[in-house]
Amino acid sequence: MQDQIDQYTAEINAFAPANADELETFRIKFLGTKGLIKDLFEQFKNVGPEEKRTFGKVLNQFKQLAEAKYNELKETHNSEPTTQNSDIDLTLPGDGFQVGSRHPLSLVRNEIIDIFKRLGFVVAEGPEIEDDWHNFSALNFPEEHPARDMQDTFFIKKNAGKDDIALRTHTSSVQVRMMENGKPPFRAIMPGRVYRNEAISARAHCFFHQVEGLYIDENVSFADLKQTLYHFVQELYGEGTQVRFRPSYFPFTEPSAEMDISCTICKGAGCNMCKYSGWVEILGCGMVDPNVLENCGIDSKKYTGFAFGMGMERIANLKYVIRDLRLFSENDERFLKQFQTEII
Repeated sequence: MQDQIDQYTAEINAFAPANADELETFRIKFLGTKGLIKDLFEQFKNVGPEEKRTFGKVLNQFKQLAEAKYNELKETHNSEPTTQNSDIDLTLPGDGFQVGSRHPLSLVRNEIIDIFKRLGFVVAEGPEIEDDWHNFSALNFPEEHPARDMQDTFFIKKNAGKDDIALRTHTSSVQVRMMENGKPPFRAIMPGRVYRNEAISARAHCFFHQVEGLYIDENVSFADLKQTLYHFVQELYGEGTQVRFRPSYFPFTEPSAEMDISCTICKGAGCNMCKYSGWVEILGCGMVDPNVLENCGIDSKKYTGFAFGMGMERIANLKYVIRDLRLFSENDERFLKQFQTEII
C-alpha cells in the first residue's frame, strides 16, 4: 500500500491539466465515489492493528494532498469552457427570447386599484360560490326578481329558497360580508370574476370581471359619490373626458344611477361602440338602500353610504379599443402580444 501511495503522490505533484476536462478526469480518478482514494480506504480495513496508526496518517495526508491539488487547479480552470463546448464563441451575443406581457384585464384592474387606493379605498375579496343570502336576499332582491331565475344565474343547488347556492352574479356579495363582519366606516373596492347565464357574443360572456366599490360613514351624500367617480374617470381616461349621470334602478341602492362617459374612441363624434350617441355607459351606482344596511346590522339612521360597480371588460374596451369580449379569454397570442409595451 505504501508503494501505491508513493506512486500516486508523485503523479499528483506532477499533474498539470491543460483544460477543465483533464481536471475533471483527475477528480474522478482520485476523489470520485469509485476513485483511488476510496479504494485505498477499503484496503486500509485489512491492515493489521499494529500498522493502522502509521498507514492511517499516511493515507489521510495523501487524501488531503489530492483535495488541495484539485481545489488549487479548480480556481484556474473554473471559468474555462470544456472541450465538448469549445466550439462555442463566448463573444457572440446571447439568444433572444420571447418577452411576456400582462393581460389587458390585469393592467386595467391594477390601474383601477391604484386610483382608488389613492382615495383611501382598500381591496376586499370573497368567494365565487355564494348562498342566496349574500348574493340576493341581503341586497334587497325581491323573491320574484329575474336574477333568481335559472335562465339568468348559474345555480349549483336550487331549492327555490334561502338554501340556494350559485356562482356569484356580482361582487356585491363581498360588500355584504364586509358589512356583516365589521363596523363602519367602510371604504373598499371588490375586484373579482362573476358569472351570468348569457349567450356568448362580441358584447356579452357567461363570465366576466367586475370592480365594485363601497363607502359607508356618517353624512355620506350623493355628491360624494359623484365627485369620487368623476375623479376616477379623469384619472383613468384623461381630464377631457365628460361624465353624465342618468336615473336608474337597482334593488340595493336608492336613489340609483348609471354613469356615462364621452366615447373615448370617437371622442363624441359617434361610432358603433357608442351606438353613434357619443356616450358609453361604464357603471351603475347609487346610495346604499337603508334596507341593505339594516340587513347587515348597520344603523341606517346613523350611517349612509354609496356603492358602484363596473365591468372591467367594458373599461378595457374603451381604454384599448377592443371590440370583442371573447378576445379576453381565448389566449390568442396575437392579441396578447399587443400589450408587451404595457409590462409593469
